[in-house]
Amino acid sequence: MACITTDNGSNIVKAISINHWTRLQCFGHRLHLAIENAVKDPRIDRVTGLCRKIVSTFSHSWLRRRNLAIAQKELKLPEHQLKTECPTRWGSRQEMIQRILEQLPAISQILNDRKLRHLVPTWQDIEVLEAMNNTLSPLAEFTDALSGELYVSISSVKPVLHLFEISVLAVHDDDTQFTKSVKSNILKYLQEKYSDPQTQDLLDMATTLDPRFKMNYISEEKKATVRARLTDEMTGITVVMPNASPAPPMKKGRKTLGSFFKKAQGNDESSSLEQAMSTELEAYLLACKIDSEDDPLIWWRQNRSVYPRLSVLVKKYLCIPATSSPSERLFSTGGNIVTCHHASLKPEHVDRLVFLARNL
Repeated sequence: MACITTDNGSNIVKAISINHWTRLQCFGHRLHLAIENAVKDPRIDRVTGLCRKIVSTFSHSWLRRRNLAIAQKELKLPEHQLKTECPTRWGSRQEMIQRILEQLPAISQILNDRKLRHLVPTWQDIEVLEAMNNTLSPLAEFTDALSGELYVSISSVKPVLHLFEISVLAVHDDDTQFTKSVKSNILKYLQEKYSDPQTQDLLDMATTLDPRFKMNYISEEKKATVRARLTDEMTGITVVMPNASPAPPMKKGRKTLGSFFKKAQGNDESSSLEQAMSTELEAYLLACKIDSEDDPLIWWRQNRSVYPRLSVLVKKYLCIPATSSPSERLFSTGGNIVTCHHASLKPEHVDRLVFLARNL
């Protein structure tokens, strides 16, 4: 097994340690912890608490919800409901803030009452909300993209971290001090957690085997090490040529003249094998990269005969998910099937129902 992607559950981490498996930290959980660590600020606590109170005020009153719908039509705002926050999902907080900012004119109009005026955000609150929304919105899109299960995601982790550093979380001169602090803290946390040598080695291999990126995101001092590791892993792979028929058995007879040279040529076989692997690897690295929107698995299926050893390594590394979201979605599906009204289902029936729910 090349790797196992998990969250930070202590029992999971302990089990992996006991079995000496390679562990990849779920990118979604790491980003969640990075954001939670970065937003430990009294100003953020105040505005998020205020947003929760606003959502609660509307969710517990049908009259205010009706007035909100009327105000949305008058002000020509999108007719959206307010969203609440789930404490275990940072993305839900960002969605709540985004919806509050979108509906702020209508909310201010309805809450412009002596008893509810204290819930209307001040300009300082709005400044903090806008800073959070502008910083966290792009991160939510990256998390959703890396949480898929129908395409390769592991090889995108290094490129995404690089993009965070040079673009998404880069500090700009026109950023407020608050925005600069949040961006810097998130980036510092992620860089620290992904600096583990074992994790870096795994990500280097996966990124190199993706024809969209290859060695674009590998540092110069590590490229030779990655090449050596790829060559080493290719050594243990036996290439079976398709449609190759076995050679007929040779009849035992007198030695031919050519048989005397076989022993002398035996030492050249190992060097020719190394040459073949080196040639295959260099040919792959020198080939043109594919577009970032293309599917690397389709490319490898079309080129597996050209790079037979590397295509075997691709199956080992590119199948690793960048997040544990796919398995968590599977557990959620099982939880929706085995309920208090269906508590006597046999295990084999549950397996079939989960399979059908995920594949139909």
